[in-house]
Amino acid sequence: MSAPSSSPVASASFAYGFAAADCGGLRTRVGAAEALLRCSGALWLAAERCLVVADLHLEKGSAYAARGQMLPPYDTRETLRRLAVEIEALTPATVILLGDTFHDRRSESRLAADDAEALRGLARGRTLIWVIGNHDADGPRALPGEVADELTLAGLTLRHEPRAGLNPGEVSGHLHPAARVKATRGAVRRRCFITDAERLILPAFGAYAGGLNVRDAAFAGLFARPPLAAALGFGRVHAVGWRSLVGD
Repeated sequence: MSAPSSSPVASASFAYGFAAADCGGLRTRVGAAEALLRCSGALWLAAERCLVVADLHLEKGSAYAARGQMLPPYDTRETLRRLAVEIEALTPATVILLGDTFHDRRSESRLAADDAEALRGLARGRTLIWVIGNHDADGPRALPGEVADELTLAGLTLRHEPRAGLNPGEVSGHLHPAARVKATRGAVRRRCFITDAERLILPAFGAYAGGLNVRDAAFAGLFARPPLAAALGFGRVHAVGWRSLVGD
């Protein structure tokens, strides 16, 4: 994906304090906290050595297969592989799974033995926190880690589902934001972070999680000013101003 070169993108990036990082991600602030928006869709809070990912939807493929819609059954393995890459690169002290880690309440029982062991490995040598989401309200049963409805860290409130209205300092997932960006030849669509520098919504991290256009009414009223999308490209996160985003 190539970010548009129009002035709305450049001016929005400046106004919201985005700066390119060597890893290809974008550095910014959410409230008073310094944040790195990673190319993978993960959030890195370096001062706390904390890695945050949202909406893994593990075992979504097997859930669809049980209903007769056959998808390649490798989504869990691929999602955990990508998460392991982030952990190896950053060596976090804490990993926060920001809700809907499992696709449904029976997903944990459908995990392959190797995938369950990979999840247990995430907790070795660090704190693993499962934030409850609407798809996995029971939390993990046989896997390690702490369970929370929400938590506070670095002046931020981390929860799965964004609360209605303005909530400065909130970091959430749930909506699976995606940006559709005007380009010279049509448009391109990418998962994205979306932020107004006061609150942040993370993209879905799961291989089969999909996305909801940030122009959808579900995002209305959540931001104090027109937000900026941080769209996930190939090896780079692109800052895209609101006027460069289009609906589906």
